[in-house]
Amino acid sequence: MTTPSTPQDKARLGVWGPVIPFPVIPAGVFVVSEKPRSTRLLLFAAYTELTFGNGNNGRTQFAEYNLESGAVSKRTISNTQHDMFCPGISALQDGRVVITGGSNAERTSIYDPRTNAFVSGPDMQVARGISHRGGITVKDGEIYDPATNQWTKLPGALVSGAVTQDVAADKRDNHHWFFGWRDNYIFQAGPSKQMNWYSAAGSGSVQIAGTRDTEDAMCGIFVMYDALRGKILTAGGSPNYHDNAANKRANHITISAPGTAPTVERLPDMAYPRAFSNAAVLPDGKVLITGGQTFAKAFTDENSVLVPELFDPSNMTFRKLAPMKTPRNYHSTSLLLPDGRVFTGGGGLCHDLSNTCPGVSSNHPDGEIFSPPYLFNSDGSDAQRPLVSGLVSDTSTNGYTVRAGGTLTVSVGQQQQGLTFAMLRVGSNTHSVNTDQRRVPLEDIRQSGSQYSLTLPSDNGIMIPGDWYLFVLSAQGTPSVSRTVTVVL
Repeated sequence: MTTPSTPQDKARLGVWGPVIPFPVIPAGVFVVSEKPRSTRLLLFAAYTELTFGNGNNGRTQFAEYNLESGAVSKRTISNTQHDMFCPGISALQDGRVVITGGSNAERTSIYDPRTNAFVSGPDMQVARGISHRGGITVKDGEIYDPATNQWTKLPGALVSGAVTQDVAADKRDNHHWFFGWRDNYIFQAGPSKQMNWYSAAGSGSVQIAGTRDTEDAMCGIFVMYDALRGKILTAGGSPNYHDNAANKRANHITISAPGTAPTVERLPDMAYPRAFSNAAVLPDGKVLITGGQTFAKAFTDENSVLVPELFDPSNMTFRKLAPMKTPRNYHSTSLLLPDGRVFTGGGGLCHDLSNTCPGVSSNHPDGEIFSPPYLFNSDGSDAQRPLVSGLVSDTSTNGYTVRAGGTLTVSVGQQQQGLTFAMLRVGSNTHSVNTDQRRVPLEDIRQSGSQYSLTLPSDNGIMIPGDWYLFVLSAQGTPSVSRTVTVVL
């Protein structure tokens, strides 16, 4: 382990576990939907384990990691004829995961946790991904309907206002910072300096929402750490995808009614400039930022930032934590885990035909897991977690499903003072993009002894359908091991 110099430092800096080897570089990762809690990650690279390539390669190399046993297995997915490198990833209400585009730019693959298998979805109306080098004006919006299993173009959802001014034209429309919101609206916070409101209603529309910053921030981080109040952190990135100094600026965005101008506040800088970093929101509302480079140079370990930072929304500041062992730059990932720890992995995965790749030393087919400071007492011993001994909802006796506006009744192992509750949507990650994650603090609470009745916000724009982690936090901020709860329509 990366051990702090004294036991007391654990509560201040956190602790990194050992490096975990994988048979692939985890340039993409998602959590497998399971009840009562998830125990597995699926990680993937490209059509080969250590390199990517353009064209119709028709397969993807995956690994599965069991969080409880530590077992790692490998699988090749070829039945969907889809090289999923550099895709979009979205989790559906029923736990399935939709992977769109990538090297096979028009393809869609759907992972079903009930069968642990991938099936082909319908091709998108517009090819989107690493191998599609068409003009940016043709890649306007479209929407997938799981009920009909169809893609529909949204000709009014124009991409032109959401592009950056990257010197490389094919990079200008990459990696949007999207947040699903109320009334079929989507807020786009970046990486372009111009922000936008998109609507998925009818044929789609877009409305300028103002300016986030003076520069574009490609491959910066973005996370909605308090969806109840529409609060978003953005930080880092660089004006150009490659060969550009990263920035350490941070902004705080608050959104409210769709179509209205958000509030943007410049925050104190991060300690380090970061491009290609990742962010995970924690159960207590803090945000863990890992990896990245001070100068964006893809496929390399140059100018790596090994020291993570923790954003604290209570005082809007960043503080440094225990350093990682391994650089996590371009093609790295991170995810919050069901027990409140954070996985980070990957980096490297250069083009198979490139003569400019730095070599295998910059490939990182591995990962590591961080235990944040909230898991430790001030003397460095393990903090006591609240114990969830029972869970029911007003829609299911096992508490596995609930509707927005519904009620969860949580039984804790013993009556404790000062407990708080939060739901965090289960995430997915590739290329610094995690549009699935968000946090909702639960504040409508009624207590009777060791039972707590929690009423969820009633808006599905806040409580996006799909799998969520339900965490109970002690008065000291230590989270329980989560229960998986599916929010349904």
